[in-house]
Amino acid sequence: MTAVASVYGTDKWGTHFYTKHYQRYFSAWRKRNLRILEIGVGGYSAFDSGGASLRMWSRYFPHAQIVGIDLYDKTQISESRITVLQCDQTDTAKLASISERYGPFDIIIDDGSHLNQHVIATFQCLFPLLKSPGFYAIEDLQTAYWPSWGGVPGQSSMDYLKSLVDCLNHAENPAQQSPAYYDQNIVEIAFFHNLCILAKGSNDEPSNCPELVAREREALRKNALSV
Repeated sequence: MTAVASVYGTDKWGTHFYTKHYQRYFSAWRKRNLRILEIGVGGYSAFDSGGASLRMWSRYFPHAQIVGIDLYDKTQISESRITVLQCDQTDTAKLASISERYGPFDIIIDDGSHLNQHVIATFQCLFPLLKSPGFYAIEDLQTAYWPSWGGVPGQSSMDYLKSLVDCLNHAENPAQQSPAYYDQNIVEIAFFHNLCILAKGSNDEPSNCPELVAREREALRKNALSV
């Protein structure tokens, strides 16, 4: 994938070093008939600029349908197996409409505004619409540490993603009376430099210590009643 990225000039290799991680997660899916969504086409407001990573995905996944969305009108970049649409990544109604028409997507990559609130809002809209099994990648997480981009401690995109880690172990949490959506549907969260990849699947593994969990839950219940 790194060689393909270099051919098309995407910053997913060189400026960043994402392709080695994508290769690890996506290589087994390379020949599948996938539907892929990338948020952020590149080139900012220039109508004839951008699309490098869309072409990279198209080349790497020869049987995939690629959809790119951007705040600016980049529809002229569309070509065979690549559809580019204009959409604000916080427009949840339009995102849902795109998912319904062109999805469900097997892979979603957020390379959009990188504003922390946008990253979180887009994830909350699209992850439930992602196919299972599937992958959701969030790039350029360095902005989680930049206050001017909304990287406020306790409210940043990284803080949000780290809060999801406990979902993986929901069966062991005595305070968890019943699993929530993310508990049931996130099976892996991998963090790399400025990148997070979440794997969607059925997280239905039971506790390996059910008796101890039940005992701890009962202790929590008694403590609550005694307060």
